[in-house]
Amino acid sequence: MAFDATARALATMDASNYRRVPHGVVAPRDADDVAAVLEVCRELGVPVVARGGGTSIAGQATGTGVVLDFTRHMNRVLRLDPDARTAVVQPGVVLDRLQEAAAPHGLRFGPDPSTHSRCTLGGMIGNNSCGSHSVAWGTTADNVRELSVLTARGRRLVLGRRWAGAPDGLRALAEGELARLRTGFPDLPRRISGYALDALLPEKGADVARSFCGSEGTLGILTEAVVSLVPAPRARALAVLGYADESGAAEAAAGLLPLGPLTVEGMAADLVPSAADLPRGGAWLFVETGGDTGAEARARAEAIVRAADVLDALVVTDPAAQRALWRIREDASGTATRMPDGTEAWPGWEDCAVPPARLGPYLREFRALLAAHGLRGTPYGHFGDGCIHVRIDFDLLTEAGVGRFRRFSEDLADLVVAHGGSLSGEHGDGQARAELLPRMYGTQTVALFERAKALWDPDDLLNPGILVRPAPLDADLRFAVLPRDPVPVAFGYPADGGDFTAAVRRCVGVAKCRTTEVSGTAVMCPSFRATGQEEHSTRGRARLLHEMLAGEVITDGWRSEEVRDALDLCLSCKGCRSDCPVGVDMATYKAEFLHHHYAGRRRPAAHYALGRLPVWLRWTARTRTAPALNALAAVRPLAAAAKRLAGLAPERPIPRLAREPFTHWWRNRPLPDRSGPRDRPLTREGGGELVVLWPDTFTEHLSPTVGRAAVRVLEAAGLRVALPPTLRLDRPPVGDGRSRFLNPLALLRARGRVCCGLTYISTGQLDHARTVLRRTLDLMEPVLETAAPVVVLEPSCAAALRTDLPELLPDDPRARRLADRVLTFAETLERHAPAWRPPRLDRPVAGQTHCHQHAVLGDAADRRLRAAAGLTGELSGGCCGLAGNFGFEKGHWEVSKACAEEQLLPLVRSAPQDTMLLADGYSCRTQLEQLAGVRGRHLAEVLAEGLGEAAAEEPEREGRTAP
Repeated sequence: MAFDATARALATMDASNYRRVPHGVVAPRDADDVAAVLEVCRELGVPVVARGGGTSIAGQATGTGVVLDFTRHMNRVLRLDPDARTAVVQPGVVLDRLQEAAAPHGLRFGPDPSTHSRCTLGGMIGNNSCGSHSVAWGTTADNVRELSVLTARGRRLVLGRRWAGAPDGLRALAEGELARLRTGFPDLPRRISGYALDALLPEKGADVARSFCGSEGTLGILTEAVVSLVPAPRARALAVLGYADESGAAEAAAGLLPLGPLTVEGMAADLVPSAADLPRGGAWLFVETGGDTGAEARARAEAIVRAADVLDALVVTDPAAQRALWRIREDASGTATRMPDGTEAWPGWEDCAVPPARLGPYLREFRALLAAHGLRGTPYGHFGDGCIHVRIDFDLLTEAGVGRFRRFSEDLADLVVAHGGSLSGEHGDGQARAELLPRMYGTQTVALFERAKALWDPDDLLNPGILVRPAPLDADLRFAVLPRDPVPVAFGYPADGGDFTAAVRRCVGVAKCRTTEVSGTAVMCPSFRATGQEEHSTRGRARLLHEMLAGEVITDGWRSEEVRDALDLCLSCKGCRSDCPVGVDMATYKAEFLHHHYAGRRRPAAHYALGRLPVWLRWTARTRTAPALNALAAVRPLAAAAKRLAGLAPERPIPRLAREPFTHWWRNRPLPDRSGPRDRPLTREGGGELVVLWPDTFTEHLSPTVGRAAVRVLEAAGLRVALPPTLRLDRPPVGDGRSRFLNPLALLRARGRVCCGLTYISTGQLDHARTVLRRTLDLMEPVLETAAPVVVLEPSCAAALRTDLPELLPDDPRARRLADRVLTFAETLERHAPAWRPPRLDRPVAGQTHCHQHAVLGDAADRRLRAAAGLTGELSGGCCGLAGNFGFEKGHWEVSKACAEEQLLPLVRSAPQDTMLLADGYSCRTQLEQLAGVRGRHLAEVLAEGLGEAAAEEPEREGRTAP
């Protein structure tokens, strides 16, 4: 159990607009622990809130008492019976883990919300969740057989059909209200609002388990469930149907149901980042079909296309292409939180449902209602079930905006009821809609809900304020506690209007960062996957920053040790910048926090040792002491003392320094035509197109072979290579790392090397970073006057120049100009040497796409270059775990190893012997060498070797002197 500030702050919010501060969090190990918590809380009069993945969007997973977190321990599939097609699960098991257990038997759990990678079965039962396949397999309630429940007074009940497990008085209550139960509940597939008391009707089997589903933790605490499984289609096809607008798609959806589709999902163009891969139209239906064979599934999809009145259509059978399309739909709950112009949008009226046949008229009136209130939203969702998701640009920061939120909520409730619908069609009522249930059910049925609640929980201990006797829908809004004035910060936060508070508000809690297994090239969130703890997820860190700004639970602001400790295991991989549906950039937030946290006081030793690494390495090069330092580092007692003094991980070997830095080699190498030593600057006259190669710190001092290989390849492609100037001159040619000057006064000007500032940024030394970056811009002015691209070999440095540079110096126009000029090695060859063909290597490759490349730069050009060179195989996602300074810092060794063991190291161990290991990042190559004893190569090295030039000059292995 945890009652500290961190635990309380992490549980203040779910994925809704609401915030309530709990007393503490308990992670029970079994039903006996749950019973003990209930007993203590009952004696003290403290409420209890059951919580799964915390992805509820109506506020029902927040509370002021004790929060039960079932994801830590009660998270297993206990038994699976393929013959009976059932599984016994604990409430904290994530849906994807159940699907993985069932898949070998050709089975699956039918309901699958878009949060399937992190939502739990307990939460799904509490909300009666549905998902995109409900047209085929129904809601969670349709797939529950038996529930083990603890009541607030400690009774252990096993709920089932024919009144099994019913608390005292429930049967009498239902049998006394049969007429109301038969007539007072709308008949539609997605009626989730209120209690499902009609499931207690005799003609429906008096199913107590089914009636418990959707009760949002207000009736009892689930400890175990028996659920039904359904046969999974062996093959699937996806028909994507294009319509002129969403009304056309909505009106067509119900007509497709008799054809037996697995899904009928709808989405309009205002939610699609790019419609390039979709059929013509302004809105689309995603209709999935299944079959025993691919041909059967495709035939069913084609039959749907023929039956549909479409503007255009596409049938997709490739599983990877289907996943890419489904990802657009699954990320909608996050991407919809930003309007096209960047305006914030929020849940609250996320999932109303109407009869499918009325969806078209309802959508038109819904759009009109939005316009009448001056609001905007982007509807999408389960068109086949008449259920619409939408995020709306409510102003929840001002009193006037909150007032409009209430008026719109009341008007929309009336509109839904007028169409025979349900206020909630999937996510439950929570605090967002429970207040309005009398508009849907009438006061007498709502009074019946209150009587049922009193039978189950007479002390009102379980999740009070939810469903019955609800809190007002405009109370407890999570934004109310945030500062109204902008917080002074170092970064520009251009996507959030320069407002750090708005940047933190980006996290709406959909919790994609809590995915426990990475898929494809995804990265986010490696530290959470390593520890499994909420405070090490992107969402958890965002919650702590939110509470830091609020100042109620975390009271010491930027000096907060709770926030510091949570951010300590953030690898700054930037995976969340691309993988988070709302674009949270925790690496930037971490740098911002560290900048303020250590302002005016001593930093950890590693910040000086690693954060100022460029300075130490330049001094080493100037004094030519690399061989001596390498020799000293090989002496274990000396290395141990040095690591202890520098705050480095004692388990981590110290990398060896290159004997000759890259720029030293550059100055002394022959000209490309081998006519003599390079004794003049490379100017724009003569030769091929000019490119400027960035000598980053890692290439310069630790991996010079990468720079040398890149020069060979770029010149072989017909490009003229130059290095940035090292001296600021008024009208110099673009330098080559050995600037010449004619005016003796130039000696008085500042000399230096360009630097992206990455090591300063990742350790939060942002004042130093700005100084370094301004000097870099001064040096790069001659380059910016040309059209030459800037080629950056190290992905993390390229990412820093593209993103951190303009965000740290938003008022310097040169920063954006340089950022826009930065290209990766592959992008340079593709754009500036399009006619060049790389050597054919015809080798399998393996490795991991650099996390910064995935998040910021993209790897499409790299994929095409590898294919052109005959390098086959895909690189994995995830993070190597070293991540620049992270893996070298004391206390990070275990997490660093765990990240590497997730994908990278197993991939290396299973790769065939002739496989070439690609790793463009110095950190990735170092991790491979230190943990696996193998050498990864930059793509430039591989291509240079293929050119046949390796024999002309024996390359120096990274950090080692060539024999």
